[in-house]
Amino acid sequence: MTEFVDVILGGTFHAAVLFLVAAGLQLVFGVQKIVNLACGSFYALGAYFGITFIGYAGAFGVSNWLILPGLVLSGVLLGFIGPPIERMLRTVYDRDESFQLLLTFALVLMFQDVFKFVWGANPRSLDSAYLIYGTISTRDFSVPVYNLLVIAAAIAVAAALGAFLQRTNFGRILRATADNRAMAEALGVDVRRVYSAVFTLGTVLGTTAGALVVPTAAASLDMAIEFVIEAFAVVVIGGLGSMRGALVGALIVGLIRAYAIALYPEVEVLAIYVVVIAVLLLRPTGLFGRPLA
Repeated sequence: MTEFVDVILGGTFHAAVLFLVAAGLQLVFGVQKIVNLACGSFYALGAYFGITFIGYAGAFGVSNWLILPGLVLSGVLLGFIGPPIERMLRTVYDRDESFQLLLTFALVLMFQDVFKFVWGANPRSLDSAYLIYGTISTRDFSVPVYNLLVIAAAIAVAAALGAFLQRTNFGRILRATADNRAMAEALGVDVRRVYSAVFTLGTVLGTTAGALVVPTAAASLDMAIEFVIEAFAVVVIGGLGSMRGALVGALIVGLIRAYAIALYPEVEVLAIYVVVIAVLLLRPTGLFGRPLA
């Protein structure tokens, strides 16, 4: 029973972080039709910057209890990199998907060098700072409160994104632009402004996810590639462009990963991609995806 609960909680925590990155990826593709390989680099950037931000905050006497909001703030502050990167991507919006993949992969390589130059090649961590919030313990298991807070934050983000897209004027403009860009432009929508806002929001989701994970895992040069692989597994399972698919796909990948690690760690990635292959064979558009026109 204890092992089962640990797998569920660990898998759900990983799914919460994974959802934030996948949601940004889905949002950018849904509106801009860009498959953004650099989402993993945004995640890694958030992790590195979050560690630095909390380090400086601690040096100025900020309470350790503010670690969680401090990490969220560090992720949000990195949103400033979104607009200039989006302007660079404008050159490939109407070109073949291969150009988009090459350009966003080039960003991954560039960010790798930035991480190595600024933070060095050695992993960095916050030394289990998440335990400042304590743990909830029973006779059979215990779980850090920090993990539960991150899960709650991901649920809140999912609810907020759903409300934003469905109930706000700008959300309706985003959906209209995603459905028919030419018609939206004809009706007076500033598509460039919409694209810039969407890409910035997707960037913030990725950087915030990276910042939130560093109390439980070290930031390293490999994390960008490792996480983008999982993010695309989520997209394939859930369906490209579907926010509901991002949520369900993240939960599936998180739980499969946690169960594989507990049962036989060597098949962690294999277990995820067995499910990916099954989805591609049985439902190529994903669980909630729609066929592309």
